[in-house]
Amino acid sequence: MAAESENLTLVQAVRDGLHTEMERDDDVVVMGEDVGKNGGVFRATEGLHDEFGDNRVVDTPLAESGIIGTAIGMAAYGMRPVPEIQFLGFIYPGFDQVVSHAARLRTRSRGQYTCPMVIRAPYGGGIRAPEHHSESSEAMFAHQPGLKVVIPSTPYDTKGLLTSAIRSPDPVIFLEPKLIYRAFREEVPTESYEVPIGEAAVRREGTDISVYTWGAMTRPTLEAAETLADEGIDAEVVDLRTVSPLDEETIVESFEKTGRAAVVHEAPKTGGLGAEIAATLQEEALLYQEAPVERITGFDTPFPLYALEDYYLPEPARIEDGIRDAVEF
Repeated sequence: MAAESENLTLVQAVRDGLHTEMERDDDVVVMGEDVGKNGGVFRATEGLHDEFGDNRVVDTPLAESGIIGTAIGMAAYGMRPVPEIQFLGFIYPGFDQVVSHAARLRTRSRGQYTCPMVIRAPYGGGIRAPEHHSESSEAMFAHQPGLKVVIPSTPYDTKGLLTSAIRSPDPVIFLEPKLIYRAFREEVPTESYEVPIGEAAVRREGTDISVYTWGAMTRPTLEAAETLADEGIDAEVVDLRTVSPLDEETIVESFEKTGRAAVVHEAPKTGGLGAEIAATLQEEALLYQEAPVERITGFDTPFPLYALEDYYLPEPARIEDGIRDAVEF
């Protein structure tokens, strides 16, 4: 008999993943600003307070350092907290707690304590938000040993990756691309399931160039690939899903097939994960390379407001141009 499923948006898949794990494990606790009775700013936790009550869905003060620090203490003593930071751009007051404590707890205690917590945060631009609401700073967290950084791009992966993150014995930064929170729907199993952390997904097979991306940039990248197919350019699109640890095996395997590469991300170019992917290809597959690795990214500026937002984000036409440059080199 076929498994039951629901047709969910990405944000509904977040809520479903939280509900499923809270139902399965009494140690899972959701906490954050307005996550309780209000259901969160994007309604990702809607209804959880009514079902699980004040002790497991906790409305916190507006203090990111306090939210994360409290969650670290809970995790060290056996609970599995899932703190929400309303927007990734608000996490900086809690950055010290993340990198100095959550990421290091296992090593500094010689394995006596672990930190099984998931920090959820909507991230990225495209929704006409004010300042500090549109950051894409995943590279800052990918640089920290001891942290896993997960970024889903589909509802199915969202629930499965969130389940894996909650069950992980170590801290996970779980970034949710809010631009596509409600952009499309997908069948998501109602039962519990896991999508492995650290495994990329090839969203489109191709032979001419490997295009690596993640999060909200996956959809415009696939759109660009389909347009270029009409021109005879066959692009393979690899959705990383996890940016720490990187799935180097899939990244290199794809590049060895195509010999060309482009990376698409909305974060600024300098120090972005596109550079890490390019360096990995240089180290692991240099003799297969036929052209420079193209980086199609945001710009090295603070994220702009309103009028320039669409210009800042890589969109299909700019992605197409970058892929053409690599293929025609």
